[in-house]
Amino acid sequence: MKTILRMGRHWMRHLTSALLVSTLVLSGCGAVRDSRINPFNWFGRAQVEPVASAEVNPLIPTGAASGLFSSGRATAANTPIAPLAAQVDALTVERFQGGALIRATAVSDTVGAFNVSLEPMNNGLPVDGVLTYELRAFAPAPGATPMPERARRHVAAVRVSDNNLAGVRVIRVQAERKAATTARR
Repeated sequence: MKTILRMGRHWMRHLTSALLVSTLVLSGCGAVRDSRINPFNWFGRAQVEPVASAEVNPLIPTGAASGLFSSGRATAANTPIAPLAAQVDALTVERFQGGALIRATAVSDTVGAFNVSLEPMNNGLPVDGVLTYELRAFAPAPGATPMPERARRHVAAVRVSDNNLAGVRVIRVQAERKAATTARR
């Protein structure tokens, strides 16, 4: 019986030591969580703000090839461009080896938006440290049944290399009514 008690005390010491060491190790993780070593902290949380709208005259054509003397042939430049999505709801930047994945969530006005994409502005080059994308989506025919917001959410993502992220301090994604920005820490 005495040997059983000695073995119990022995295991109790090891268990107490293991709990103490694991507590110290886990408490150190809090410092790494907020440091620059953690790749999830390289860009902060996104901030969503409303976009100032500009009046567009629907009677004035917007394309260069839509004039009276333009040829009716379709070219690569005349491929349809999706209109801006209604609004951007969330923006995340996920780091991985060799670059980052920029992911934006669009909220459309009706159900059935398709071909949601992030299109780079300025040929994908940053201007004054700001890398800007437009969130675009084709909308279904008008008259669709209104649905809850969760049914109208769509996600678009784009991969950006480390070379393209060099010198970028802010990533901005803009939609028709809202824009989201995230800044490098």
